[in-house]
Amino acid sequence: MQEHKLTPKKEAAVAALASIAAIPGVKKPDPIVIADNVVRKFGGLTAVDVEHLEIQRGAITALIGPNGAGKTTFFNLLTGFDKPNSGNWTFNGIPLAGVAPHKVARLGMVRTFQLTKALFRLSVMDNMRLGAKNQIGEGILRALLPFTWKKEELQNTQRATELLSRFKLETKADDFAAALSGGQRKLLEMARALMVNPELVMLDEPMAGVNPALTQSLLGHIKDLREQGMTVLFVEHDMDMVRDISDWVIVMAQGKIVAEGPPESVMSDPAVIDAYLGAHHDQPLDQEEE
Repeated sequence: MQEHKLTPKKEAAVAALASIAAIPGVKKPDPIVIADNVVRKFGGLTAVDVEHLEIQRGAITALIGPNGAGKTTFFNLLTGFDKPNSGNWTFNGIPLAGVAPHKVARLGMVRTFQLTKALFRLSVMDNMRLGAKNQIGEGILRALLPFTWKKEELQNTQRATELLSRFKLETKADDFAAALSGGQRKLLEMARALMVNPELVMLDEPMAGVNPALTQSLLGHIKDLREQGMTVLFVEHDMDMVRDISDWVIVMAQGKIVAEGPPESVMSDPAVIDAYLGAHHDQPLDQEEE
């Protein structure tokens, strides 16, 4: 899969990254996230050991690596779902180490999960309404006074309806989320994340378990996030997808950042090939190994 035409926002992202050296931890012209010395250990296993990493604002960045490389754990750390043994990171210059996940989301940094987190016993529309931030009716006392929040709920419902329509889920608005297919749940989770009006959207394996019929739809929605001015960071194993939509690729292996760069150069980087296939994948077997 290849793009034959650069959109304005993709062209801007590619141009901003064009002069950047393709080395791990390289500084970016306008980073939205900066992480330093982030370490997470589970017993004797070091799952994440990121010395320095920057995510470019306005670009689609892919975070790739073999299974067990630490990608999802790193996502969990950045978004407050896990705590590191050490390290610091910022979002728009705001320190986030130790900040609770709901507060991270309110700042405009939202994520989806590899296994979707839709509330299955609520309707699709109620799932969407829950995504809106700073709702007046969330307080116990105000919840008992509908006149204080009715207008806001109507506005949230209108916003949710527009997003469901964009993601082709408008006919499912009154259905329970449990009735959706795996791909539709991915779409719902992405649509619900946009209720926050985020600046950074983090997608953990958005294509995992998705029916091939919905793959192109999801790809289009991810590209559209960038065109709306958002930054995207996603974890993915589908290399065709990575080549198609990403402006920059970061490679993790054994918890460390081992390579960075444009998709074309990263895919041919020996460090990336070694990370996926092993350092001796292209060497002939000796007689004993045979």
